[in-house]
Amino acid sequence: MSAPAAVLAGLGGHVPPHAVTNEELSRSLDTTDEWIVQRTGIRRRHWSEPGTATSDLAVEAGHRALKSAGPDAPGDIGLVVLATATPDHQVPSTAPAVAARLGLGTVAALDVGAGCSGFVYALATASAALVAGHAERVLVIGAETFRPYLNPADRGTAVIFGDGAGAVVLRRGTADEPGAIGGVDLGSDGTLDDLVAIPGNGSRSRSTDRAPHPDDRYLRMNGREVFAHAVRRMAQSSKAALGRAGWDVGQVDHVVGHQANLRILHALARQLGVDRARVVSHLEEVGNTSAASIPLALADAAARGRLRPGDRLLLTSFGAGLTWGSATLTWPGIALP
Repeated sequence: MSAPAAVLAGLGGHVPPHAVTNEELSRSLDTTDEWIVQRTGIRRRHWSEPGTATSDLAVEAGHRALKSAGPDAPGDIGLVVLATATPDHQVPSTAPAVAARLGLGTVAALDVGAGCSGFVYALATASAALVAGHAERVLVIGAETFRPYLNPADRGTAVIFGDGAGAVVLRRGTADEPGAIGGVDLGSDGTLDDLVAIPGNGSRSRSTDRAPHPDDRYLRMNGREVFAHAVRRMAQSSKAALGRAGWDVGQVDHVVGHQANLRILHALARQLGVDRARVVSHLEEVGNTSAASIPLALADAAARGRLRPGDRLLLTSFGAGLTWGSATLTWPGIALP
C-alpha cells in the first residue's frame, strides 16, 4: 500500500486590477522601461488600491482554489496556512480572519513568515499535517500587499514588487497519486538576514530609545548579493528535493521558480542544466509577488494549458531570512474556476 501524502486538489490566483507599467514608474523614478526589462524581465506589476489589505487578496484566491477543488472542499478543510510577509496586523495573525471570511468556521489557521519562500514552507507545513492525519484537506495561501512597504524613490525595489495572492487546496491521499507532493527540501541562513529586510516596526527597533529613521518602514534589498545567493541556494535545494523524490533533473518537465527576476530564473536553469523553455515565467505581467509568486505562476501556466496531466514539476524558492525551499509533484490536471 502506498504511503500517505498530500495531494494537490485545487488551485486559484488573484491580482488587483490596477496594473502599473514600467512607463508609469519612469515618470517618477530615474529609470526606463528598457532598463527595468533588461535587469528584471518585468513589464508591469499590480498594486492594490488604498484600503486593500493582504487578507482581501488572500480571501479571493482562497475562494477560487476552493471552487476549483469542488463543492465538498470547504466542508472538509481542517487547516488554513497563510504564507505572507505583509500581514494585515502584527497582532493578530491574518490566517484566522481569512478562514472566517471564507466561511470555514473555527478551523485551525496560522501564518507562515518565510519571505518569498513562504509558499513552499506553507506547503511543507500543510503536507506534514495531512500525512500525520491532522486534517483531510488544507487550504494553503500565499498573499502579499507590498506596495505600502516600497520606497517610491528606490528603483531597486519599487520596480520589482507587486501585490497578489495564490492558493492551493491539498487533500490527504497517497504518494502514487497524480498531484502528490513528493520530495521537499527547506533551509535557512540567519547570518544574512540583513540582505532583505524591513528594519522598522519590529521588537528590535522598538526595544531601543532611538527614534526610527523614516525609511526604516520600507523594504531594503541588496540586489547583487541576493542574486548570487538565490541562484546557488535554489539550485542546491532543487537537487536535494529531486533526490528525495527519486527524480533526475532530466525527468522534470517544468521548473516553477520563485518569480523574482528573469535573470535569476535563467541562471537557475543553467545551474540545473535544463533548457530555459522548461522554466515557467509569469513575472513579466505581475512582478515579484513574494509568497504568492509560485501559486500565481502555477495558475497562469494551468490557465494557458501549459501544464498537462502527468507532467513532473519542480517548485523552488528563495527569500528573506535568508530562506529557501523546493518541492516536487506530478501535475494532476485541475479545473480552474
